[in-house]
Amino acid sequence: MAFRNTWMADLFVGARNATEGVPYGVSVGDNRWFRPNCKVPPVKLAFSANAYLSHPIDEALRRIAAAGYAGVELLADVPHAWPAGLLEPQKEAIRRSLEENRLTISNINAFMMNAVADPRQPYWHPSWTDPDVHYRAIRREHTKRSLQLAKDLGAPHITTEPGGPAFEGQSRTEALRIFREELLPCVEMAEAIGVGLLIEPEPELLIEKFDQYLEFVDSLDSPRVGLNFDVGHAYCVGEDPQDWVAKMAPHTVHYHLEDIAATRVHKHLIPGHGAIDFKATIKAIAATGYDGWLTVELYPYGDAPDAAAAEAFAYLAPLVHDAKRRTTDFTDEE
Repeated sequence: MAFRNTWMADLFVGARNATEGVPYGVSVGDNRWFRPNCKVPPVKLAFSANAYLSHPIDEALRRIAAAGYAGVELLADVPHAWPAGLLEPQKEAIRRSLEENRLTISNINAFMMNAVADPRQPYWHPSWTDPDVHYRAIRREHTKRSLQLAKDLGAPHITTEPGGPAFEGQSRTEALRIFREELLPCVEMAEAIGVGLLIEPEPELLIEKFDQYLEFVDSLDSPRVGLNFDVGHAYCVGEDPQDWVAKMAPHTVHYHLEDIAATRVHKHLIPGHGAIDFKATIKAIAATGYDGWLTVELYPYGDAPDAAAAEAFAYLAPLVHDAKRRTTDFTDEE
């Protein structure tokens, strides 16, 4: 498999090149993922803290670890880690909490900006393509601060929105030009500090589909720009994820998992509650040799995040185990 750059290749461990006899996982007494004596490291499950907006960051981390996850997606937003108001003592407290709960940062979510409290929609605005140049600057500077936060906390990358929604009188060509122009300073910073900047295609935003992503990312030509493959978003726009995993693998650095109803309406559901074929999707991911994080994103379940996190883990962990076992067994036979 050809990768766009060595940074992405480092996140993929092919079964043929895995270290013989090296065990991966955590102690048997831990509730989290354990694969003794496997030759291929297991794909790892993480949970996004954006389901825990009613809890402070330390409490959210404790609950996510208790649900069985080894990784967490930090939210670069209120009430957890809004970069514009995060001083060093607060960053150190996050580091301590991660260590105490034996959690690794899977990603930093810089997509949401609840702190701005935009009345139009708190996730999409301020957007990269807002007609107001000053409003666009809020998104750009937030992304820069999030990149620095990732550097400070040792996170590998951040995710950001794919442009913005359609604005009256703005053509697609103009929107793409603005998005590229606003994103470039962040791309330059990502390259300078060694942090990944991942674009996440989303229904109803400028870049919804994978071909649109590929066309746009070619115009950036940066080794630090990658794809956050959200399986639910893909399903919403008619791109069944299992059919796109292999094609997008050279670009994919991180995955978001959530289910979607058969109507393909964009509403995040607990895996197993919708129509996505997770068995086929996870099997396809494992077949690429991906060894990164699968982060479950269930922000609509803020009223009962513990139950959602636990149910998602119980559903997904056996699928991940089976997919990796089959990959390992196939390699052993060769």
